[in-house]
Amino acid sequence: MLDHVSITVYDLARALPFYDAIMQALGVPCVRRGDTSVGYGIRNRPDDDGHTYLSVVASRGTVVADNRHWCFRAPDRPAVDAFHAAALAHGGRDDGAPGLRPDYHAAYYAAFVLDPDGNRIEAVCHRQDPAGIPGKT
Repeated sequence: MLDHVSITVYDLARALPFYDAIMQALGVPCVRRGDTSVGYGIRNRPDDDGHTYLSVVASRGTVVADNRHWCFRAPDRPAVDAFHAAALAHGGRDDGAPGLRPDYHAAYYAAFVLDPDGNRIEAVCHRQDPAGIPGKT
C-alpha cells in the first residue's frame, strides 16, 4: 500500500544507532546513508511494486512526535522480541512489551517503543502458528 515513509528526527546522529538496530532486528538492510537522511529497505526502482522504503530524515527545526505511530511487519515473533530488545539497548523507551494483543486479533503479536525523539514505533507479527517460538511446537 505505501511506497515510502519518512520519519523525522531532531538529531540524526543520535537516532541512527536506534534505527540501525531495530531495522537489523527485523532483517531490513540500510541501503543509503547521507548527511541529512538514511534509507532502509529495498531501493525504489521501476520493476519493484512490492516493497516499502523507510527514510529517517534530520529535521530542519523542532520535531513534534505527538501521536505519531509507525508499525513495521516482523517475519516472526522472535523478530518482534529482538526488535524490542534492540530498541531498548539503543536509546528507545518501552511503550508495550512483546506479547499478544487479542483486542486487534488472536494472533496479533507486537511490541511498542518510543524512539529518542518520542515517535511511537511498533513491530508486529500476524502469524497464527507459533512456529519458531522457543518451547512451542
